[in-house]
Amino acid sequence: MTAETQTRPVTPPSFPAHRRTDQRLRYARRARRADLMLIAMWTSGAAAAALFLASGGAAQFGSPAEIVTSLGILAGLVGTDFILVMLVLAARIPVVDRTIGHDRAIAVHRRLGKPALYLLLGHGALLLIGYGMSEGIDPIREVGSMLALPDMPLAFLGMGLMIGVVITSLVAVRRKFSYEGWHLIHLLSYVSVAFALPHQLSVGGVLAEGTLQRVYWIALYVVAFGGILTFRFVEPIVSTLRHRMTVAGVSTIAPGVVSIELAGRRLRELGAEGGQFFIWRFWTGRTWWHSHPISLSALPTGSSARITVRDLGAGSARISAVPVGTRVSIEGPYGLFSDVARTSEKLVVVAAGIGVTPIRALLENAEFAPGDATVLLRAGGVEETYHWDEIRALAAARGAHCYMMIGPRATGSRSWMARADADRGVTLQSAFPDLRSSDLYLCGPTSWLDSIEADAQAAGLPAHQIHAERFDW
Repeated sequence: MTAETQTRPVTPPSFPAHRRTDQRLRYARRARRADLMLIAMWTSGAAAAALFLASGGAAQFGSPAEIVTSLGILAGLVGTDFILVMLVLAARIPVVDRTIGHDRAIAVHRRLGKPALYLLLGHGALLLIGYGMSEGIDPIREVGSMLALPDMPLAFLGMGLMIGVVITSLVAVRRKFSYEGWHLIHLLSYVSVAFALPHQLSVGGVLAEGTLQRVYWIALYVVAFGGILTFRFVEPIVSTLRHRMTVAGVSTIAPGVVSIELAGRRLRELGAEGGQFFIWRFWTGRTWWHSHPISLSALPTGSSARITVRDLGAGSARISAVPVGTRVSIEGPYGLFSDVARTSEKLVVVAAGIGVTPIRALLENAEFAPGDATVLLRAGGVEETYHWDEIRALAAARGAHCYMMIGPRATGSRSWMARADADRGVTLQSAFPDLRSSDLYLCGPTSWLDSIEADAQAAGLPAHQIHAERFDW
């Protein structure tokens, strides 16, 4: 491991105490809001069940058939509630993104998927059994009776679509799809939920007019679909038209890696922080149907911005070859991988491979005093040292320590570092003596990142001081 330590010729005053207090208070407030928001989302299913029971559902447990039917209704209400909460989490609503962050929102979204599916499957099965018991027929024949009811064919179709969406979201299955193909299939979740609404309002009188239940469910549908419509469609169109971004240049910085310079209007008004990402769409015949989540590799000026792309598949290879003048659509900025998530005055940044791109932008506007920031750049070989010269220059200008680690990975618990450094006894604590009083920002391949994150936790660094940006979907 080689080191470059730079400081300014004139040392400014130390990091002000009020700034340290502001960071801690800001984190504490955001953490409380995040906890309350997530609690509300997880417990909204209980609220849906309580509204049903309070609106007369508690009296519908008089016979075995009623018990089974009522349990089926409860399963359907809670399952549908979870699906709508999943849509809210995926809608990229700014208050959700600023409070819990895009990555955490999507993680909760995925965790809700299986319970929602199981509850909806249980809903269908229990209703077929319960109604069949009431009518004296078996559940298979009851399917025909239910399909004869208004809006039920749409409900069955919606159930089938939802099963397909959840199955394709499983990690083992998702990896068999390209990002674009998986994303297209995932859009069916909106259709499946929309198909379920009519039968909720018309069948069984569960959501009868004038009831608090009906108000709750319509409000939840409005928030979910209103959020999707506003922040996944309307706002990106408005932002794209306002800023009029186009490709100003494409330059190769390494084999298979290019920087795309972008020109536009009033780009500072995007409010982007270093470390955040946008969803980009390049309007050429080969790329218009691709949307790509890519971090900024330089903070926007009033008229320019930059991203850096590595060819990791057909989609990224195509955008690496877009011609100058190509129009660009944008969604964002997103994510809490920025200075806004800081809790400490000291900063430790570790990046590997193409993971240096958000790190490079992060260093541009992160607040720290000279000597309070340390950067470790990791690469398997010199061909992977993307933007290292720019990062070293930023470190020099801002008084940060900069270390470089090149070589094949070590084995075991320290597999995130180069084998040569691990063999000579380098540890996370020796590389970063002030680690426990610092915020640690990590960006790189998932397996590498998991290794260093586990090492940091073993060293006693609290989870809220670790900020990770994983390059997966």
